Amino acid sequence: MEPLRWIGEHRALLVAALGAVMSVATTLHVLLVPRLPRSASGWLAVIWLSPIVGPLLYVLLGINRIVRKGQTLRTEAAPAREHPSPASADDLAARLGDAPHVAALARAADRLTHRPLLTGNRIEPLIDGDQAFPAMLEAIDGARRSVTLMSFIFDGDDVGDRFVAALAAARQRGVEVRVLIDAAGVRYHRPRADGKLRAAGLRTALFLPIRKAFPRYWNLRNHRKVMVVDGEVGFTGGINVRRHHWLALDPTIPTRDLHFRLTGPIVTQLQHVFADDWQFTTGEALRGDPWYAPAVADGDVLARVVTEGPDDPSDPLPWTIVTALSVARRRVRVVTPYFLPDPGLVAGLEAASLRGVTVDIVIPERTNFRFFDAAVRGGIGQFLDHDVGIWCTPAPFDHTKLMTIDGTWTLLGSANWDPRSMRLNFELDVEAYSPELTARVDALVDARIAGARRLDRTELAGRTRLRRILDNAASVLQPYL
Repeated sequence: MEPLRWIGEHRALLVAALGAVMSVATTLHVLLVPRLPRSASGWLAVIWLSPIVGPLLYVLLGINRIVRKGQTLRTEAAPAREHPSPASADDLAARLGDAPHVAALARAADRLTHRPLLTGNRIEPLIDGDQAFPAMLEAIDGARRSVTLMSFIFDGDDVGDRFVAALAAARQRGVEVRVLIDAAGVRYHRPRADGKLRAAGLRTALFLPIRKAFPRYWNLRNHRKVMVVDGEVGFTGGINVRRHHWLALDPTIPTRDLHFRLTGPIVTQLQHVFADDWQFTTGEALRGDPWYAPAVADGDVLARVVTEGPDDPSDPLPWTIVTALSVARRRVRVVTPYFLPDPGLVAGLEAASLRGVTVDIVIPERTNFRFFDAAVRGGIGQFLDHDVGIWCTPAPFDHTKLMTIDGTWTLLGSANWDPRSMRLNFELDVEAYSPELTARVDALVDARIAGARRLDRTELAGRTRLRRILDNAASVLQPYL
């Protein structure tokens, strides 16, 4: 019998055998790799309920191949690091005032992040692109030695063009410039910004280029937003380089957000993160001058960088948040555009509320993803059962990411409260111990709550049966969002 004829006659059996082999192989991988039980069971269901297609989806989306490669590159080629003197127990006690219990969080973060808590910092909130972009462009215009800029999205629009022009002018003055953009984020706008940056003679790189990353790494994106000037002034938060954030320009998709200007020793930690990601992407090590400057105290905020990414299986950011929830005694405030916390964070929020802590979660009325909104509605009821305040802010879409506890501790940066930020993205947050800074941030949260409406059980119960089915179905898919 001819081989092709035999294959044709037995193709159903061969497809079934192939599907079984693929399902068994991927199941063994799921069971061998440590992961949350909910995620593991979800992948096992996909693998066995969708023969061939399920295993292929797992291979594309469920395997983290960057851990070993990322850790190897960062270990073998990491720049030499000189940290300023860390904060002492007395320094911390002096800043905590009437919240000495928060010191337990600092001790936990020491172990989780492997970075020292640093004294002598100043952190200034910048509201929307209206404050952030002028401050960043002014810093670039004043640069004398170096500018490093990393962003998830860098659009080639009129705002992106202002940054390209400012960076090009700095380069012409002899300033060393490096720009790192995520390879997915750079595709949000045409013409692309990376072409404009390179045309201006600026050293530009894309993090995990899509064609080279597919299918191994394409689902792992760099969501960090960092700019450091002369090793002395840093900027970080949630704002991407795009017109959407500059509300005074009347953008077609207005997007509220918050960014921060940082000075003091904390800037060295920001630069270390950029240097790691730049070297991971390009192989170039950024060491010493002109990238780093002597640490000079410029304030009284105690601060530390907290990074998260698929190259760090210890999950320092989720554990920092869980610890913050466990030590809180009076008040927890969370502002996030995407709210799909994993079971550990859900338990932390609900346990805090059950202990009598006032817990307020501020989310947008609508995000830029309707399916995500459905998933949020499908899971939000459990928080109402435990008296957690859910506040929905009206348009424009609020992209802010913040957390505060007990008027003393603030967490700011790029991470959302969703599976992607906590498991797949490379994220950067900063934890800050300062009653004064936290009071300023809490005032911004209060302003959002004043303009929001509180979600209640009546509203959720008023959904149609079809809407509830669709919302709950979307919520079941949370591990894949």
